[in-house]
Amino acid sequence: MSKSILFHRIIPHKTSKIWVVFVHGAGGSSAIWFRQLRVYQKDYNVLLLDLRGHGKSTHLVQTFVDSNYSFNKVSEDIIDVLDHNNIVCAHFVGISLGTIIIRNIAEIAPEYVSSMVLGGAITRFNTRSNTLVYLGNIFKHCLPYMWLYRLFAFIMMPKKRHKESRLLFVREAKLLCQKEFIRWFKLAMDVNPLMRYFKEKEIDIPILYIMGKEDHMFLGPVKEMVKRHKNSLLHTIQQCGHVCNVEQPDSFNQHSLAFIAKQGC
Repeated sequence: MSKSILFHRIIPHKTSKIWVVFVHGAGGSSAIWFRQLRVYQKDYNVLLLDLRGHGKSTHLVQTFVDSNYSFNKVSEDIIDVLDHNNIVCAHFVGISLGTIIIRNIAEIAPEYVSSMVLGGAITRFNTRSNTLVYLGNIFKHCLPYMWLYRLFAFIMMPKKRHKESRLLFVREAKLLCQKEFIRWFKLAMDVNPLMRYFKEKEIDIPILYIMGKEDHMFLGPVKEMVKRHKNSLLHTIQQCGHVCNVEQPDSFNQHSLAFIAKQGC
């Protein structure tokens, strides 16, 4: 049986041989990168994809044999897309939970990863986010998943200027079904053990973290990670929350492109 390939879209460059792969977070889709495409496609080949059960990959849910997801499985989905398109090396740009997937790809198949730009990165759950995960785990089977998702989105992005990001993520999350939400929610239980391992083991691949100054749940742990790892850099965007590529796209694009331009592939 042939493998199921995630929905993906390629924007080729006429002369460049360098690829940039965008990875969205849980509940999102490749649509969240609409403010990056115009500037990125000027210099690079671009690969956009929808993770299993998200966006236009929702129809593939029944074709995946494993009903329980893991970070290795969703990482291998992306590697299959790279192989399908003969992409042997790329720069990866991710947001939110997508940053963990990218970091995991760098762990299990580092030859594919030239550099990583990790926006709104999740490197550890703090007390507040652990409480959210605990409560969500209790109620995930008895409450409509969109109630939980709207609550999480508001707690993560509470300010008025975060409203566009909240609405975008809620709109994309509506494409999920309850079962698919539960599958992805269960991945949250694996975040802290996995990220403790990543914190202890630095990888020899350049990483740029781009974080909103108002990303109150995840900025602190990222600062701790950058202090420990010599190959990691941090750029913090003022007046910006968790979904920094949407809220402050000009700053996100400027710093991510400058970082990628310094790397080889």
